[in-house]
Amino acid sequence: MSAIEPLSLTAIPPEDEALREPVRAFLRQTASRTPAHVRARSWSGYDPEFSRELGRRGWIGLTLPTQYGGGGRSAFARYVLVEELLNFGARVGSHWIADRQSGPLILKYGSEEQKRFYLPRICKGEAFFCIGMSEPNAGSDLASVRTRATRTEQGWTLNGQKIWTTNAHNSHYMIALVRTSGEAQDRHKGLSQLIVDLSLPGVSVRPITDLSGDSHFCEVFFDNVALPADALIGEEGKGWEQVTAELAFERSGPERLYSSIVLFDEWLAFVRTPAGRTDASLRLAGQIFTRLAPLRAMSLAVTQKLARGQSPVVEAALVKDLGTGVEQIIPAAITDDLFSRPACRVPLELLQTLNYVTHVAPSYSLRGGTRDILRGMIARGLGLR
Repeated sequence: MSAIEPLSLTAIPPEDEALREPVRAFLRQTASRTPAHVRARSWSGYDPEFSRELGRRGWIGLTLPTQYGGGGRSAFARYVLVEELLNFGARVGSHWIADRQSGPLILKYGSEEQKRFYLPRICKGEAFFCIGMSEPNAGSDLASVRTRATRTEQGWTLNGQKIWTTNAHNSHYMIALVRTSGEAQDRHKGLSQLIVDLSLPGVSVRPITDLSGDSHFCEVFFDNVALPADALIGEEGKGWEQVTAELAFERSGPERLYSSIVLFDEWLAFVRTPAGRTDASLRLAGQIFTRLAPLRAMSLAVTQKLARGQSPVVEAALVKDLGTGVEQIIPAAITDDLFSRPACRVPLELLQTLNYVTHVAPSYSLRGGTRDILRGMIARGLGLR
């Protein structure tokens, strides 16, 4: 019997790890002054001036080519940057989607004119994007979209509706998955992606207030919106292939592990005090760390595949599904810990942060693909269905 080879974990290259300290130094001066219950919103938080400051420092579009205003760095450099932003709870929602997936999508599939127009603006923190995928009455069945773009002499006429569109009310553009031919029952055939300027006549955006009191989800309506011919990204009818590649960027990053991390850190600070330390809390901290560590290693392995130009769709779905589970366990476990103690004085900021994360945590297993959809993808990828 041959010896089992030792597992080789993906390591962040030293030149990319070196980015961590300057990012931390900057965030200590900025994000750390913000209360924890505000920082807990992190990548759903809207702060355009903060995004522009990151752009001035070259920290948006870090992996995009330098000829388009990007940093020309590796996917690992962006991983380090994003990990620090999330750990500090920086309010990065303004540019988040543009940096994470819209920019890379345009780079991969867009025309040269699209690259030269959009990418420098993204890198400066001046062009914010949202994702137009989900629709009413379609549930998680993304292939059944009904929003339609019809060809005209000038370009396209767009009609339909999108829902659960994060930060649409604060975005300049949407990359929308729409039907350009066929009918909903045709499934993956006839789908295309279009860039929609959200300031155009016929576009209406309505924010949706969630349980936490935030309004970052939106409904977006299109009523005979006239789009130019160059709104199309990539090839007509290839939208399904493009959108599945895009979702690998959305599902694999540190944000699929760290949505509850500000709460966890606030709780740890309390546990480290004489009043907050108990044997049960120390065991719980260890249990959460032992869940986060292997997930981070998996996320880094997906990052390595992205750095090699691969499209790890199944692996990204696996990281997102498992990561979501841990993100949802954290507020539930902390609640059990705090409310199972004898009467003690718990910091108000910790309770406010717990309140927010508890309200928003159910959405973690919806955004980026529901748990059932992800597990179906994983099963198919493993040849189990």
